[in-house]
Amino acid sequence: MTTARTVLITGGNRGIGFAIAEEFVSLGHRVAVTARSGEGPTGSLTVRADVTDAASLDAAFTEVEAKLGPVEVVVANAGITRDTLLLRMSEDDFTDVIDTNLSGAFRVIKRASKGMLKARFGRIILVSSVVGLLGSAGQVNYSASKSGLIGLARSITRELGSRGITANVVAPGFIETDMTAVLPEEQQAEYKKSIPAGRFATASEVAKAIAWLAGDDAGYISGAVIPVDGGLGMGH
Repeated sequence: MTTARTVLITGGNRGIGFAIAEEFVSLGHRVAVTARSGEGPTGSLTVRADVTDAASLDAAFTEVEAKLGPVEVVVANAGITRDTLLLRMSEDDFTDVIDTNLSGAFRVIKRASKGMLKARFGRIILVSSVVGLLGSAGQVNYSASKSGLIGLARSITRELGSRGITANVVAPGFIETDMTAVLPEEQQAEYKKSIPAGRFATASEVAKAIAWLAGDDAGYISGAVIPVDGGLGMGH
């Protein structure tokens, strides 16, 4: 039986974040999600926050701590894309993605780590992407932000590892979400050809890997990159 924990997931109102929140709720954890709009799944607490704004995150954490207790597991999932080829990519296209996906994770972890250090327990899980290591044309900004999460997790492991705190990265490949559903059939078939498993993942498969990393059995795993990509990014 997994110990019930207080879990906070950023960007938990849709897609993978929503599925992660559902999984933690189903396992009996106390679950909160941050969202700029919309709501997390039934059984979770939704708090308003923007990961680009440290003050809004601080207020969100304070609310979660008051209602559910100190945050023991944090999943930095909030992310955006501004896909375009390098020569067309504006300075804002680049910095906006870095500020949300990478600096946003830093802000969340910095705030979460205070309570984790006091408790001498914490699980930090960063949602990266197969393109963080594989690269992807038209995603210079997104790939850079997602590979940056690996350096973040590994440095945190070296800083906080002796205090019962782990920091790991999950790197999903193609997932069945609203974003992939709108791709033309031929394009989906083309993508599936490059995936050894021959299919996209379900969001729930990513969520289960994250829930396992947050659990009691993964206490000696830290600084790891766990791919959930059907073999697409092998060798990295």
